[in-house]
Amino acid sequence: MPPIRTCNGRFWTTPCRTFAAPRPRCTRGGRLYWYDSYRIGTDVRKTYIGEDSEALRGRLARHADLKETRAARQAHRMRLVRLLRAEGFMSLDAGTGSLLSAMARAGVFRLGGTIVGTHAFRLYEGELGVRYGFDDAAQTDDIDIASFERLSLALGEATSPPLEEVLSDFAFDPVPSLDPGRVWRWRQTKGNTLVEFLTPSFGPDEGLRPLPALGVEAQSLHYLNYLIADPIHAAILYRSGVLVQIPRPERFAIHKLIVADRRREGSDAAKARKARRQAEFLIDVLAEDRPDELRAAYEEALTRGPKWRERLERSLTRMAPTADRLQSLP
Repeated sequence: MPPIRTCNGRFWTTPCRTFAAPRPRCTRGGRLYWYDSYRIGTDVRKTYIGEDSEALRGRLARHADLKETRAARQAHRMRLVRLLRAEGFMSLDAGTGSLLSAMARAGVFRLGGTIVGTHAFRLYEGELGVRYGFDDAAQTDDIDIASFERLSLALGEATSPPLEEVLSDFAFDPVPSLDPGRVWRWRQTKGNTLVEFLTPSFGPDEGLRPLPALGVEAQSLHYLNYLIADPIHAAILYRSGVLVQIPRPERFAIHKLIVADRRREGSDAAKARKARRQAEFLIDVLAEDRPDELRAAYEEALTRGPKWRERLERSLTRMAPTADRLQSLP
């Protein structure tokens, strides 16, 4: 159902709702008003829909018809998700799953958002048909979402409801940045989860850039344009499944070699080791199953310039078996 504007000018279409049939809740001055009860995580909330009218009742009836169709599709997806769970694929915890589901329904991934980082790495289980152990190479609390600034500008659409409202529903507060009034990170007040928004940097600086389609600012980073080019879809095993967007696995693996070199010193050394483990695992798999795609991704990175080649070489000097794998690709 499209958003319904309330008497105070605010509207809600919270994407993680579990709908019951809306019904009148309040009568004032002989007039009937409709409310919607829905669930966000474990909380049950009520939202004003509008004053009773023939037009509104028609919209509610159409919503009921759409709900029946959606229920049939949901049942099919649930069957597929059960099969994947039975095969041992990793699921997300309820908090992360419900948040990503809310983002998906708001349009984050349809509008160019791509999950990067360890959450993307976990989803290659389904893409590549592999199994992970439960070491720290596949564990994280943080959610990183990247998108191209130019794509966000060109789309001419925006998430609905605004992404800031979605994050607020899950008790995320903005983390102040060095640029007053510009926010690219949100931290959950009742947990350790941090949501960050990123975008490629095409200049010498790595500052903040707007992502109008997502309604947020994003930290621009070098090498990110390579990672999120030509992304693929993936299914999150949460409830009846959530469709998101992730980088291609061969690009993810090569990008991790670059990231590992950028983080090799100081407090980031542990992140560098994690990046190398993820790259090593994926390169071993891809060298057997998708050698052509892996070779093309590696050769493309080598052609990007001397800094790219230097970072790749420095990481691979620490990973002799992985370096041999890449050099012996057919």
